[in-house]
Amino acid sequence: MKTSVLINNYNYQTYVIDAIESVLNQSAQADEIIIVDDCSTDQSAQVLQDFLNSKSPILGDLGGTIPSNRSPNINLILKKKNEGQLAAFQDGFNAATGELIFFLDADDVYQETYIETVLNFYQNHPACDFLFTSSELFGNEERIATCYTHTRDLGYSKISTLYRRTWIGHRTSTLSMKRHVLEAIFPIPYLEDWRIRADDCVTYGTSIANAHKFYLNQPLVKYRVHGNNGYYGRLKTRSPEYFQQYEQAIERLFKFWIKKFNYSEDIDQFAGEEFRSIPHPTQQEFDTFQSIIRCTNLPKIRKGFMLVLAYLYFLRHRNPSECSPQRN
Repeated sequence: MKTSVLINNYNYQTYVIDAIESVLNQSAQADEIIIVDDCSTDQSAQVLQDFLNSKSPILGDLGGTIPSNRSPNINLILKKKNEGQLAAFQDGFNAATGELIFFLDADDVYQETYIETVLNFYQNHPACDFLFTSSELFGNEERIATCYTHTRDLGYSKISTLYRRTWIGHRTSTLSMKRHVLEAIFPIPYLEDWRIRADDCVTYGTSIANAHKFYLNQPLVKYRVHGNNGYYGRLKTRSPEYFQQYEQAIERLFKFWIKKFNYSEDIDQFAGEEFRSIPHPTQQEFDTFQSIIRCTNLPKIRKGFMLVLAYLYFLRHRNPSECSPQRN
């Protein structure tokens, strides 16, 4: 399975080489690294070109390769206009050729066995379209950030995301997915809406595109907390206007995908089937799907039958040791 790592950078000259080297030092090498510098105003472009020149000659002003059987091809994209994180994601994806796509923010690093472990997971779970892991915070804050207490098959989440905005994912650098799910959700036209937090587009979009999601409870990615993170640590400073704009951006995004995928207004009638795609649902997941079923415009008898089926499935398969998902 050919692998592509997409590194997005904006004004992280201090950290970006650490990110690249963490990919180069993997126990299982990626096939290619795509680095997108979003027209940084610091010395990132020069730092990146100097680094690549020390490895191999730069081919033109767009990229360079390391001619080695063990090393991945490296493609450096220097943008002439700053367009934000979503644009960087899409530019990197357009240049990538891998079947399996990894994301990495320029201020984060991979643990040495990350790619090898994730590749093995996909090989052992052929149904997996989208995988996210736990992470280890370092720098100004040190802790392990988990999403659930155990590795989980999370099933499908198209309906729960459309109707309840279920968020099934984690930080950008913990995400990997098969190429076809990104082909389904990209390109997204609302670049100004998503200068930061573009991982929300990937997380929501892959659910709406009906990706089968899994969570791996291993902290295989190190998330750097340094005080200038694009989103983390700034929540308290967000104004009411910011949250209003975010909600409007989400509405535009969801309407875009509903139209793109041609989803009908009564897609919620399949909520029961989606719920039963989760092998061991949590109480929160049951409550979410129960509320969706209750709000459908189906006849009362059919609605009641769906609720009974969901409840019986939950009683048989629930795993009370699983915690609810958290975006931490």
